[in-house]
Amino acid sequence: MIGFHEPTGSLYAEEQSPINKSSLSEFLLLQFSDVRELQILHFIVFLIFYLTAVTGNLLIVSTIVSDYHLHTPMYFFLMNLAIQDVGQISVILPVSMVNSLRNDSHISYSGCVAQVLFNVFFLASNCSLLTVMACDRYVAICKPLQYETLVNKYACFQMVTAVWIISLFYGVLHTIGTFVSPFCSNSVNQFFCEIPHLLKLACSNLYLIEIAILLLSAVVAMSCFVFIVVSYMYILTTVMRFPAGQGRKRAFSTCLPHLSVLSVFVFTSYPSYFKSASDSPSSLDLSLTMIYTMVPPLMNPLIYSLRNRELKSALKNLLGLKFFLVNRKILP
Repeated sequence: MIGFHEPTGSLYAEEQSPINKSSLSEFLLLQFSDVRELQILHFIVFLIFYLTAVTGNLLIVSTIVSDYHLHTPMYFFLMNLAIQDVGQISVILPVSMVNSLRNDSHISYSGCVAQVLFNVFFLASNCSLLTVMACDRYVAICKPLQYETLVNKYACFQMVTAVWIISLFYGVLHTIGTFVSPFCSNSVNQFFCEIPHLLKLACSNLYLIEIAILLLSAVVAMSCFVFIVVSYMYILTTVMRFPAGQGRKRAFSTCLPHLSVLSVFVFTSYPSYFKSASDSPSSLDLSLTMIYTMVPPLMNPLIYSLRNRELKSALKNLLGLKFFLVNRKILP
């Protein structure tokens, strides 16, 4: 069984004077184990997860781009969700894998800042895209006659642009709120730079700025969650009026995946961000963190490719075409 190893360093102590930002050049992250064999196992397992998630999501992007039949609002939003998934999993896992391979726990100060910025950026974009996708499904199923008017190409572009810009703003806001305070230690009880564990190291009351921002984010995220749930309640009510058959099955096949991904994301990320970080590493906290960072990017390709007939057909055509081209290059 893999044990979580608490990082050590000359700057680590329960109570210290604040570390000057100019002298703080790195942080020490949590190691999954101090046993070399388990570190290699951790690297291999995370590498498999990472390659599977990235490959699956990039296949979705390639399939949607290459098949003009999929150039619709639903698949446009799905493509952006796949791009977001690649970014989300790439912010955290590569650093953790490299550290395990090198038997190292260090991350530079700038690297830690970048992790916080892009992790919040992609988490916010995830929540926002799922909200937009719920809105898209609501209009498509509950107001089908108005769908082409309300959800046209220009409206889709505007919504996605707003998602990325607002998410970037949230990322910058949280990064400033987290690093505005000096730190008393550089030892983070997490395998990446996560905001609650960084705030635990703060030496001044300036960290309360980030607490206020987190509370604001919790309200916004909960509002998105309520909006999505209400939207799907209306969708479910409308779908149940459909005659039993293909129409009802198609509606469920496009809506249930959204709810599955949302449930995993919400019920694992909320405890990680909106409860007090413990002084010692908690296996439950670390497990929840791994679930919300790794499982949604891995789930999305599997759910959408297996449950969506159009995407599955287009994916087969894409892979078949690539296989044909490769054979033509090999054969004389």
